[in-house]
Amino acid sequence: MILPEGDPVAIAVVRAVRSGDLETLTRLLSADPGLASVQLASDSGVTRSLLHVATQWPGHFPNRAAVITALVAAGAQVDARFTGHRPETALHRAASSDDVAALDALLDAGANIEADGAVVGGRTAVSNAVAFRQWNAARRLIERGARTTFSEAAALGLHDRVQAYLDAVPPPGPDEITAAFWDACHGDQQYVAEQLLSRGADLNWVGPDQLTPLDEAIRGHANRLARWLRGKGARTAAEMRDDDAGQSSPPEGDAPG
Repeated sequence: MILPEGDPVAIAVVRAVRSGDLETLTRLLSADPGLASVQLASDSGVTRSLLHVATQWPGHFPNRAAVITALVAAGAQVDARFTGHRPETALHRAASSDDVAALDALLDAGANIEADGAVVGGRTAVSNAVAFRQWNAARRLIERGARTTFSEAAALGLHDRVQAYLDAVPPPGPDEITAAFWDACHGDQQYVAEQLLSRGADLNWVGPDQLTPLDEAIRGHANRLARWLRGKGARTAAEMRDDDAGQSSPPEGDAPG
């Protein structure tokens, strides 16, 4: 069932979900057996489930675990998709909000931990958690059995997984090693970064958001890692642009007249 977001019932149930008002939520669900699985439609036609409402940024709503449990018990589809250009499940949203209580409630209710649709790369909930530095959520997903890419393992400092990727036949190529190195700096994982640099990672690769590994360490307040990178000759993207501009400028006195 699709319900416009401006419908009085939609407004009431969203308010109950976000406030953690279990009494009102139970009453609304009892009055309309199909309400738990409703898709709320925006004016643009994008739809979302009540589980998406329960895990919407910034998350951490009151009684969220109990709300999620009540919605699923009443018929909510735990892996329902957001129908915008990012078809995330509620688990993706909870990961983006670093909401471990919501993650656990969704997984306990049967959510697919490997469902695709993440904001970054269209992958799983752990991809969102890593991309947005939601480390509590990322590590809980790992504890609950989530798989990782090479880069995600590097960002989380999962040494055994990183080594398994490096020992694979065939081993990862230079581009994969460099991307994993960038993510290790994103996650402030110096040991892994050292390992990957020794395997040929490009120290000054300009990656996501047009940032180098040093930029990403600085953005993440990884000060010790940033000092180590500086010692290895790392530069920011802005420094490299300035250097390139200087090299392309004609020598003083040789400017065309």
